[in-house]
Amino acid sequence: MGFSDDVRAAFRRGETDAVVRMSEAEIDRARAAGDPSGEVEARYSLARVAIRGGDLPGGEVRAQEALAVALRSGDRSLEERPRHVLAAVARMSGDLTRARQLYRESIALNEALSQPKLVNSETHNLGFCELGLGNLDAARALFAASRERVFREGWAEFVPYVCLAGAALASANGDHARAGRLVAVTDAAFVALGQVPDPDDAADLAAVRAAAVEALGATGFAAEYARGQHLEPRAAFVEDAD
Repeated sequence: MGFSDDVRAAFRRGETDAVVRMSEAEIDRARAAGDPSGEVEARYSLARVAIRGGDLPGGEVRAQEALAVALRSGDRSLEERPRHVLAAVARMSGDLTRARQLYRESIALNEALSQPKLVNSETHNLGFCELGLGNLDAARALFAASRERVFREGWAEFVPYVCLAGAALASANGDHARAGRLVAVTDAAFVALGQVPDPDDAADLAAVRAAAVEALGATGFAAEYARGQHLEPRAAFVEDAD
C-alpha cells in the first residue's frame, strides 16, 4: 500500500495522531520530490483531521492549500479531494446553499473524470444538503439513486452511508422508530468494515440518534435499536421502504 491507501485507512480507523505524523512527513517528502499528488493527499488528510476535531476554519484552510497545489499542477484529478472537503465544510458550517452548489460542481468534475464511485458519494452528500434545506422529495430521490447503485454494484464501502441516509430521511419524516432501527444497522455496517464515519456523516448520525432518543425515550430507542441489530442492510430497506 502507498501513502494514500495507508493514510486513508488510518483515518477511517480513527487513528488521528498517526494521520498527522504520516501527512506531515509526506508533505516534506512530496515537496522535495516535486510530487504534487502526494502533497495534495497529505494536505487533504490534515484537513480531514482538523474537521474531525471540530476545527472547520482550519479544515477549510488546509483544503484550500491542497486545492492550490492541485491547480498549480494542472492535473484536474488532484482537485477532487480538496473540492470535496470544501463542500463538506460548507455543509457542516450550515451554509447549505453554497454546499449544494459545491457538491454539484464536484459531481460534474467526477463525471468528467469517469469516477462513478465518487459521483455516488457526492450524490449522497448532495442528498443531505437537500434534506437540510427541507427539500425532502429531492433528498429521497438522491438517496434512492445512491442506494440502488450501491447495492447493484456491490460497493460494500458505501453501505454504512446508505443506511445513514435512510435513518436521516426517516428522522426528517418524523418516523423515529424506523430511524432508531436504521441507526443500529448503520453502526453495525461501520463495524463490519472496521471503520468510523467521516466527520460530517458522524455529525448527521449523532443528530439522528439524539432526535430518536428524545422522541422515543431511552427505553423506546433501545428497543428499536435492538430490532435494528437483527437486520441486514438490504432487508432494512425492504422492511422499511418509503
